[in-house]
Amino acid sequence: MKTIVFFLEGPSEREMLEGLLPRILPADARIRYMVFKGKQDLEKNLVRRLRGWRLPDSVFVVMRDQDSGNCHVVKQKLVDLCQQAGKDDVLIRVACHELESFYLGDLDAVEKGLGIRGLSAKQNNRKYRNPDNLGNPAEEIGKLTAGLYQKVAGSRAIGQHLDPACNRSHSFTVLVSGIRRLLEAT
Repeated sequence: MKTIVFFLEGPSEREMLEGLLPRILPADARIRYMVFKGKQDLEKNLVRRLRGWRLPDSVFVVMRDQDSGNCHVVKQKLVDLCQQAGKDDVLIRVACHELESFYLGDLDAVEKGLGIRGLSAKQNNRKYRNPDNLGNPAEEIGKLTAGLYQKVAGSRAIGQHLDPACNRSHSFTVLVSGIRRLLEAT
């Protein structure tokens, strides 16, 4: 079996994936995380880390937030960095606009993870039907949870409840389907 190596912008992505992946990957899946100190650190060190990776039979996923950038430009920059490292088959996923869009796409997971009753009923509100369109999802989830959501602890709590079949974030759905395709190709 291959090892799936995630290159991540920060610790909140790791916390979310650690809750999610055991439910979508086989129990014997081998996973490694390379956590960076933000998008600049990720982009600055990605080529060196990919070139230096020595564990055979590894496949790679690079994940970062779009933030205020153009999604296609952000993704192309990551593609270019991976190609500089000699890796053309890296799965690159960009969270539109931020990781918190994934959570706003599954308010039932937020309700369960943070123990806030009544949030899932808001999923059909116009604002949360397509959370990838929200300009500042982190601010939005902060308001929605009355400040209870904190990036790392919130990602840990919510990640284990995210339901890939019901999430309204298109970028989340694309991430999950990409990870599944990577595994099928192994």
